[in-house]
Amino acid sequence: MSNPEPSGSLSRRLLWFVALWLGGVAAVTLVSLILRMWIGTH
Repeated sequence: MSNPEPSGSLSRRLLWFVALWLGGVAAVTLVSLILRMWIGTH
């Protein structure tokens, strides 16, 4: 495994992973808040 990757690729991949993870967490939080408000009004 003597094929060093450029650090730009690794940092970009890590940034994409963090961005997608935060996006998933934000989506779940938003859905739960909408459901809580919707259930609370009925």
